[in-house]
Amino acid sequence: MLVFQSGLYRLYKEFLIKAAIYSRVSTDKQTTENQTRELLAVAERNDWTVEAVYSDVISGSKAKRPELDALMTSVLRREIDIVLIWDISRLGRSLQHLLQLIEEFHSKRVDVYFHQQKIDTTTPAGKMCFSICGAVAEWERGMVQERIKLGLERARSQGKKLGRPTVPARKATKVKQLHEIGMSFRKIANEVGLHRKTVSRLCAQ
Repeated sequence: MLVFQSGLYRLYKEFLIKAAIYSRVSTDKQTTENQTRELLAVAERNDWTVEAVYSDVISGSKAKRPELDALMTSVLRREIDIVLIWDISRLGRSLQHLLQLIEEFHSKRVDVYFHQQKIDTTTPAGKMCFSICGAVAEWERGMVQERIKLGLERARSQGKKLGRPTVPARKATKVKQLHEIGMSFRKIANEVGLHRKTVSRLCAQ
């Protein structure tokens, strides 16, 4: 009987939809409590099991968001099936960043629910919206690559030198000589007027 119950429990666990909640506010004078409470209610109505709640208190324009990074780690490991987010503006810091995140969700077959916009990718309409976002992301990448290509071609046509600037042979030799006598990269850089990373690269050659 215990074995039968254990088997049923494992089967039940396999069919559970594991959810994660992501919320964000811009300042420590605000709270993510309301966002989280509403999303917990959504999860309960849909029989989604909330495995983790991630909350950032940081401006959306900031590149570093520890809790979002932790969420994306769970997404990449396929530890969750759906991400619940209060508002689409809470996720990406820009349109390009938003599309990049949505594409990562899509590639791992992780669904997304945006509460304010009522976008739910577990539904046919939500999946269509998701596919459109993915197509826009692909188009955006293509446009960026095309602009880079055109910019390089224009620079070449104007006779501009592209790539890393060449260090004169005499200066490169001096860098190596100073390195051989034990001088630090920082001191060598100050001595010859080069960036420390350039000095490091020359010494490694």
